[in-house]
Amino acid sequence: MIEWLAHVIGLGDASSPSLPASSLLTDASFWVRFGQIVSSVLGVFLIIAAGALCRSRKWLSAEADFSLAKITANVLMPALFLDRILNDETLNSISTAWLPPVIGFGFTAAGMLAAWMIAKTVGPWIGLRSDKQQRAFSLCAGICNYGYIPLPLAQMFYPNAEVDLILHNVGVDMAMWSVGIAIISGGASASNAASSQPRSNVSRWIGTFAPAITSPPILAATLAVAIRVLGWDVYVPSALMKTISILAAASIPMGLMLSGAIIIDFLKAAQWNGATPLILASIGYRQLLMPLAMLAFAATTLTQTDLKQVLLLQAAMPSAVFPVVLTRLYHGDTTTALRIVLSTSIAGLFLIPLWMSLGAWWLGV
Repeated sequence: MIEWLAHVIGLGDASSPSLPASSLLTDASFWVRFGQIVSSVLGVFLIIAAGALCRSRKWLSAEADFSLAKITANVLMPALFLDRILNDETLNSISTAWLPPVIGFGFTAAGMLAAWMIAKTVGPWIGLRSDKQQRAFSLCAGICNYGYIPLPLAQMFYPNAEVDLILHNVGVDMAMWSVGIAIISGGASASNAASSQPRSNVSRWIGTFAPAITSPPILAATLAVAIRVLGWDVYVPSALMKTISILAAASIPMGLMLSGAIIIDFLKAAQWNGATPLILASIGYRQLLMPLAMLAFAATTLTQTDLKQVLLLQAAMPSAVFPVVLTRLYHGDTTTALRIVLSTSIAGLFLIPLWMSLGAWWLGV
C-alpha cells in the first residue's frame, strides 16, 4: 500500500530493482496470488474508507462534493489520461487504439441489454415489478466500476495495460451515455422525464450523446491519441508534462475518497427490507455471469496480453456508482439502484480478489 502511494505521488525509486507485479502474479501460486491481490484491493478500499470517514466526521461536506467532483472529472482525470497516453511507448498508430474502446462499448452495451432482458423476463420474481425498477436494474447491473477501482489496480499489477484500460473506458462512457441513457430515460430527457413535453428523435439523440462526446476525459484521451499518432508529443514542453503528471497523481486518490463519501451517504439512504432476491440476482449477474462471459471472450478471442488484462480487471469489478446519479437524474427507482450498487460493492471486497486470481490463472497473465 505504501509503495503504491509512493508510486502514485511520484516518490518511488525508479532505480530500485524489483519485478513487475504482473510477473509476480504470473509466477506465483494461486493462493499466493490471491493474498497479494487481497492486500492490494484492501489498500484501494481503505482509501474509499478514508473518504467515508471524512464524510462521517464532516471534514468532507456534501456541499463540497459537486466542486470536487467537477475538479476530478474536468481537470484531474483528463490530466491522468494525457499523462498516461502521451508517455506510453506502445501507442503509435490508430491500429492499436481503436480496439479497446470498441470492446468497452460492446461489453457495456451488451451487459445492459442482457440485464434488460433478464429484468423483463424474471423481474417480478426478484422484486423488479415496475418498469422503473427494471430499467434501474438494467443500467446499474449492466455497467461495471470502470474507473476509480480498476485504474489503481492496473497501476499496481498491469501497468502496461493502463493506457488500454483508459481507451477501453472511453467506449464504456459512450455506451453509458447512449444505450444506458436510452434505457433509464425511456426516451425522455432529464428535464422532461417527469413531464409530457415531446422532443424530436434528432434533438433527443443529440442531447444523449453530447455529454459523452464533449466530456473532458474523452476529449483528453482523443487529443492525446491524436498527438501520439501524429508524432507531436516531442513538441510538448517538459514543464507542461510535469504539471500534467502532478495533477494526474491526484486523480485516483481524490476519486476514491469522493466515492467513499458518496457510498456512505447511499448506505444511510438504502432500504434493505425484502431486498434479498434482488441482491442475489445482482451479484449473480454482475459478478458471476458477466465475469464468465468476459473472461471466456478474452481467452478465446483476444491475443494481446494487455487487452486480456483489461478484461480481467473489468470482469472482477462490481457495479459502477455513477448510474445511481443517472437514475436520480432521470427520476428512476433510486432504491433499486442503491441496492444493486451497494450489494455488489460490498461483495466486491471478496469477489474482486477471487476473480482477479482465477482470471489471471485462466488467461495466463
